[in-house]
Amino acid sequence: MELADIAIKFGLIIIIFLISLVVAMYSTYAERKIAAFFQDRIGPNRAGPFGILQPLADGAKMFMKEEIIPTNATPFLFIVGPSLAILTACIGSAVIPWGQDLVIGGKVIPLQVTDINVGILYIFGVVSLGVYGVMIGGWASNNKYSLLGAIRAASQNISYEISMGLSIIALLLVTGTLSLGEIAQQQHGWHWNVIYQPVGFILFLVCAFAETNRTPFDLPECETELVGGYHTEYSSMKLGFYLFAEYINMFISSAVMATLYWGGYNYPGMDWVTAHVGPVIGPLIGTAVFFVKIFGFIFFFMWVRWTIPRFRYDQLMDLGWKILIPLAIANIVVTGIVITLFN
Repeated sequence: MELADIAIKFGLIIIIFLISLVVAMYSTYAERKIAAFFQDRIGPNRAGPFGILQPLADGAKMFMKEEIIPTNATPFLFIVGPSLAILTACIGSAVIPWGQDLVIGGKVIPLQVTDINVGILYIFGVVSLGVYGVMIGGWASNNKYSLLGAIRAASQNISYEISMGLSIIALLLVTGTLSLGEIAQQQHGWHWNVIYQPVGFILFLVCAFAETNRTPFDLPECETELVGGYHTEYSSMKLGFYLFAEYINMFISSAVMATLYWGGYNYPGMDWVTAHVGPVIGPLIGTAVFFVKIFGFIFFFMWVRWTIPRFRYDQLMDLGWKILIPLAIANIVVTGIVITLFN
């Protein structure tokens, strides 16, 4: 690989990392504004016009708060927990195709950090690692509420990762590849996978709520039962890392769902647009369309949070093991039969 290609890859990594952080910051602002809208309130409106600087004020507050490590906690692991949570949240974006390749001055610039042929497995590996940050933080706090939250997070993630993996198998039968780049290319124009796999998409969406610990699946941090759950003992930016990780995970989950089922950067009439506006503006429009889809999913995450109450823990487990897994298996069988008969 040439030095120029390495520089391009490094620049793309930095850009995606900054975008992830900015989206996470302003997702907190959007969350409060959307909550205010649903509850007929105003929401943040003091820091800057319309409260637009509220995320910056929150970030400054997090950094300036006192760093507290409980006396009976395990100091090293107490710090490793939130660090691992934010790390695994950020590295998931490496295999997501953010748009078609740009052609500038005869040089092709890919809008994907790396297109490995097992991109979906990479995403699942990163998701599996994310729970360790929660588990380590909850255990190292030496607090019974934190430990209960960590145990809940582990059992919840294991349960719903099975359903998520099974929902993906049916999609793989249709696409025949594990590469996110190839899956996005196959959905060129309007041939989106959600048309062929609506049940798989719904299963994946429900499991995404559970994997990101969003309401109604936020049992690991259920304040009505566990004070604050796995991050009860955390303060300052260590708490901020856990909160940032949740919003980054929501952003990455939305990007993965948009790529797998909703065409990614593809949209109807994209060939005509690219032919008339050029090989630079055309792919950038596709990237903008991709982000519109992502923000639509993020809005849906927030809409559900302020609409549906959280489950009881037995209901959470029953849904995962007794409903979603059988549905996912049935979806695989039906998809296999249809492909065998009509391929």
